[in-house]
Amino acid sequence: MSETVLIVDDHAGFRRFARLLLEAGGLTVVGEVGDGGSAVETVRELAPDLVVLDVLLPDMDGFVVAEQIAADNPRVRVVLTSSREREELRARLERSRARGFIPKAELSAERVIAVAGVRR
Repeated sequence: MSETVLIVDDHAGFRRFARLLLEAGGLTVVGEVGDGGSAVETVRELAPDLVVLDVLLPDMDGFVVAEQIAADNPRVRVVLTSSREREELRARLERSRARGFIPKAELSAERVIAVAGVRR
């Protein structure tokens, strides 16, 4: 059975692109949302295995969303993503409960699987 994924990004075009990449790599995308509040609620409803979560959202900081998801359901693995460079986010990434970070330009199912620690 394939790992299930929720994509959280405020840009619909990026969500579509991410869905194509992740599904082509064997992951099952169960939903897409564009803001942090919807992400927290949708994780509660759908209980995906993974969340690919943008750091910059219109209503909430992605790091805060990752903390809320981890508090609600520690089994859900969160992978943060951003168009910002890793160095700009390093201190916050080190403190985050997310499994890791992938720059948007490097997003692929293989990277998500590796960073999230998915066993196949």
